Amino acid sequence: MASTTPRHRHSLAAILLSTCLLVLAPGAVSSPLEALPDAIDAVRPSVVGIGTYQRTRSPSTNLEATGFVIADGRHVVTNAHAIPDTIDHERGEQFSVFVGQGREGSIRRAETVARDDDTDLAIVRFEGDPLEPLTLGDASTVREGDFVAFTGYPIGLVLGLYPATHRGIVSAITPLAVPAGRGRELDARTLRRLRDSPPGVFQLDATAYPGNSGSPLYNPVTREVVGVINRTFVQESRERVLSHPSGISYAVPVDLLDNLLDEADLR
Repeated sequence: MASTTPRHRHSLAAILLSTCLLVLAPGAVSSPLEALPDAIDAVRPSVVGIGTYQRTRSPSTNLEATGFVIADGRHVVTNAHAIPDTIDHERGEQFSVFVGQGREGSIRRAETVARDDDTDLAIVRFEGDPLEPLTLGDASTVREGDFVAFTGYPIGLVLGLYPATHRGIVSAITPLAVPAGRGRELDARTLRRLRDSPPGVFQLDATAYPGNSGSPLYNPVTREVVGVINRTFVQESRERVLSHPSGISYAVPVDLLDNLLDEADLR
């Protein structure tokens, strides 16, 4: 067996020392899993609920989906199907964004400023003080196998205004196909149409529920948003999705927001 010379041993020790210093350095890049807790703390304040409010109704609040703050802190990205078809203004109903957490939550009046039913994306503007916006990343850099997370309100306000985070990987990048109707889940017939559509949707191995629609899909290390949770493929009726989730979720690449950002003058 060949022995190492003092010079070689010195070089090896220097390499090991440099490696240890790099790993222990405060600015060293952590793994996505290690970065997740801090990422959640940073993202959570920018995640909001989307729905309606009517003081005389019981319950007075109706949270339909999730959204996240962008740009100037007063605009929110969500799914187009989360926007109500009609608002009963005569009875005091209003389209609303729910901000804050738990008992500290508040209701902000909102309006739609841009919408694209083809991509099922929308931008709404809310009244009041701005919130911290999230940074939009480059969805074209996403690869199959990337670790991602999304934060939102999977079961609405059942447990109060407390956003939950789910994590997983991008299991596939599939064609983009949005049903012509306003159904909130991808059904088997829709999946058969996928092969005829252009590529672009992120298939995830993390379970998303109906209230997660509009949640930001982000990289825990960079905290940049790369997609918007869109639909959950369920094999059963929508009423049973909470008890029998399929575990297959989809997100629309954030790059598809480009036209809406121009329309809302948010460039």
